[in-house]
Amino acid sequence: MDAMIAFLQRNRNHPHVVIIDDISRLARGMKAHIGLRDAIAHAGGVLKSPSIDFSDDADSELQEYIMATVSQHQRRKNAEQTLNRMKSRMRNGYWVFSVPVGYRFVKGEGSGKVLVRDEPIASIIQEALEGYASGRLQSQAEVMRYFAKFPEFPRNKNGDVVNQRARDILTHPVYSGYIDHAPWGLSMVKAKHEPSISLETYQRIQDRLNGGATAPARKDLNTDFPLRGFVTCGDCCNPLSAYWARSKTGKRHPYYQCHTKSCTSYRKTIRRDDLEGQFETVLKAMQPTEGLFKLAKAMFRDAWDQRIAQASEIKKSLKRQLANTEKQIDQLLDRVVESSSSKVIRAYETKIEKLERQKLIAAEKLENAGQPRHTFAELFEPAMAFLSSPWKIWDSGRLDMKRLVLRLAFAERLPYYRNQGFRTPEMTLPFKALRGIQRGKLKWRAEEDSNPRPPDS
Repeated sequence: MDAMIAFLQRNRNHPHVVIIDDISRLARGMKAHIGLRDAIAHAGGVLKSPSIDFSDDADSELQEYIMATVSQHQRRKNAEQTLNRMKSRMRNGYWVFSVPVGYRFVKGEGSGKVLVRDEPIASIIQEALEGYASGRLQSQAEVMRYFAKFPEFPRNKNGDVVNQRARDILTHPVYSGYIDHAPWGLSMVKAKHEPSISLETYQRIQDRLNGGATAPARKDLNTDFPLRGFVTCGDCCNPLSAYWARSKTGKRHPYYQCHTKSCTSYRKTIRRDDLEGQFETVLKAMQPTEGLFKLAKAMFRDAWDQRIAQASEIKKSLKRQLANTEKQIDQLLDRVVESSSSKVIRAYETKIEKLERQKLIAAEKLENAGQPRHTFAELFEPAMAFLSSPWKIWDSGRLDMKRLVLRLAFAERLPYYRNQGFRTPEMTLPFKALRGIQRGKLKWRAEEDSNPRPPDS
């Protein structure tokens, strides 16, 4: 419209006719219709239509305004009907807005368009969401970089995966199989599409996002110095830096060093081969023996079977938890009705919303109780493969796998003393458990040797 009016103004000496097939095509409302009508006339244009006569007499003007008003009413009515249909579909569990990344619309039988997983992007997103919930991906930036590793993952017009895209995916409840849209008064409606993660996993993600900032992954990490930022100086406990030094002959040599000026080891270099060689010795020492590995696997299998056998008790516990949550919600609703303070009412409503989330999570657990989503082999074989030999994963040469080993094997950074090396590391719980099993086994053997049992015992 702006371009057309500008054209009419430039060609005022040669009047043009503006043709519309129907009055409803000129503007969406009465005010806009009158404004455009005047603008065209002032620019020297003549408005024509085969369905109405745009004359200046009183009767023609009345007819024009009545038709424009009716057209405006029809548009608003259509918009209201469309909005009501969209709200109704959302209440029934169907997503109606633009397709979330990792899903696509397909025509359902008698139910309109339904979201379905769009592979392989759906699996990429699922892995990232579960990785962030478990802490394997530490920050939102790491999730973004994880997405960027896959060429099939959608990018913006500049060919980048931006931080906002990762944030939108992490905070979108649609991936947990629920629809939430506050402007329409919809809160966590159970959706009809297949979820990528459980509601419990989604809640863990939100708790992590709202739990405070996490230090971003260092940008100066590379395959040359995989321990940079993880190994600390034993004298000052600050992370060691790393660099390449060039000799007089032009040959480059890799070193780690402490960069803290107040430290007694300031600028004192440590050869990379020495430090990383000692670290590899520590990592190899964490590898359990074959017998211990088999024993641990048998114990985990026994615990798994016991957990499955306790399904009925778990269901009873979840039912009690669900009933208790519903009771708390009812009590808070009674307090909301009795309260006259808007501030107190908002506090109660916030608490009710949290309890509603807990109720949904408990209901989801109750529905899946006794029906594990994965088999024992699917869950434990990858974990036991890591526990059996973290050194093999470290030796793969991939930087992301090396960082994963550091994160999963050690509970805190490793201090390095220049003249002593590494001390006993603080390991994560799985390796502590294996060590506990090993110590228990050795103790039992000692008791068995000192108190031999009769052959028939």
